[in-house]
Amino acid sequence: MKPLACRAATLALACASLAGLTVGSGAQAFAASGPNSSATTAFPALNPAALEAAIQTRPSDGAAGAIVRVGEPGQLWRGSTVDSQTGRKIPENAHFHAGSISKVFETTVILQLAAEGRIDLDQTVQYYMPGLLPDTFAPITIRELVNYTSGLPNVDEGKPAESVDETIANRYTYRTLDEIIQGTLRPADRPWPGPHFAPGTKQEYNSLGFRIAAKLIEQITGNSFKEEITNRILEPLHLDQTSVPEDDPKMPHPYLHGYMTDSQGTAVDTSEQGGDPSNMVSTPADLDHFLSALFKGRLLPATEQNELFALPKDNEGKLVPFVGGTSCNKVACFGAGLMSTPLPNGAVLWGKTGHDDGYANGMFATRDLSIRAVYSVSNLGQDFAAPTPLSNRLLAAVMTPAA
Repeated sequence: MKPLACRAATLALACASLAGLTVGSGAQAFAASGPNSSATTAFPALNPAALEAAIQTRPSDGAAGAIVRVGEPGQLWRGSTVDSQTGRKIPENAHFHAGSISKVFETTVILQLAAEGRIDLDQTVQYYMPGLLPDTFAPITIRELVNYTSGLPNVDEGKPAESVDETIANRYTYRTLDEIIQGTLRPADRPWPGPHFAPGTKQEYNSLGFRIAAKLIEQITGNSFKEEITNRILEPLHLDQTSVPEDDPKMPHPYLHGYMTDSQGTAVDTSEQGGDPSNMVSTPADLDHFLSALFKGRLLPATEQNELFALPKDNEGKLVPFVGGTSCNKVACFGAGLMSTPLPNGAVLWGKTGHDDGYANGMFATRDLSIRAVYSVSNLGQDFAAPTPLSNRLLAAVMTPAA
C-alpha cells in the first residue's frame, strides 16, 4: 500500500468497504462485537438483479468501474461494469492491486511460523531485531504488531502530504522494507516520531507494524517476503492469478485499470505502479478462494487460527479502546490482520479492505462462510476516507431477498 493510501485508509477504513454500510439515518450501523455471533445467521438467497443494479457506477461514485464476486453455499454471483474511460466491459476476474489486503496473507505467514515454533507471538520486536526501534519505544510483541495494538507511528508520519499531481508523478517509486521502516522511525528531514501509546493498551490502524513483521518473516526464514507468500500460500492453494510483483510495475492481463484524477480534471491511468516488497496483485476468484481456505482451517492450526478472530482486551477482559480513526466504533474491532463488522441481522463480517493508487478493494466473509464477497473499485480520487457508495449498495443488495 502506498503511504498516501495508507494514511487516508487509517482515517476511515470501514467506510470504504462492505463493512461500511450505513442505513436509515445514515449513521454508522455497526459496533464491534464478539467473533462467533455470525455462526447461525442465515442470509437470503442471492438476488442477481439487485446485485447487478448495485454495482453499476454512478457519477457521484467517483469511480471508473468495478468487479465483484459474491458467494453463498451453493450459489455464486460474479459481475463487472464498463470502464468509463475506455468504454469496454471489465472482465469479471480481472487483476487489481490488492493494497492492505496483503496484511492478511502476511499475518497468516506470521501465524504459521508461530505454529512451527519459529516465532513466539509474546516475544518482542526488540528481542528479534535489536536496534530496529529507537530507544523511545517500549517493548512491542509480535502479536501487537499484527493486531494493531503496537502504538507505532504510521508509515511516513509527519511527512508533508503529496498533492495529487505529485502522487501521480511518483507512482513508480519503489522502497525496500528497510527504507520504509527507517524513513519513518529515523527521518532525516523532520523530528523522529514517538509511540502513540503504550503497547497493548489501545488499538489503532497501523501499517508500519506490518512492514516490520514482513522484515521479521525475511529474517526468520532467510527468504524474501515474496518467496514465503508464494511457497506457503499461493502454490499450495493454486492461487495462480495472485502475485507479489516486488519492483515490477507491469500488470498481468486482464486487469482492472486504476485511475487518479489530476489537478486538471484528467483521469490518469495509474495501473502500473511501484510500492514495496509486500505489495500484491490478485483477482476476485483468488481472494475468494484464499479467504475460504483460511476460514476452513486449511492454512493454520486451530490455536493460531483463533488469533485471527481474537479482539484485544485489557486486564479486566474488556475490549481495548480504538483510537485515531473511525475504522471501529470506539473499541477494538481488529483481530490479527482481520477486521470484524457486525451486521444488522446479527451476522459478523470478517475481512480486510485495501487501497493502492487508483484502487479501493475489500474481501469479507462470515466466519462460517454463509456469505462472502470480494470487490475492487477503480477509484478516480485520492480521498480514501470517503465512503465507497458501491460497497454500501452491494451489501444492501446482499441483504435483500429476491422477489
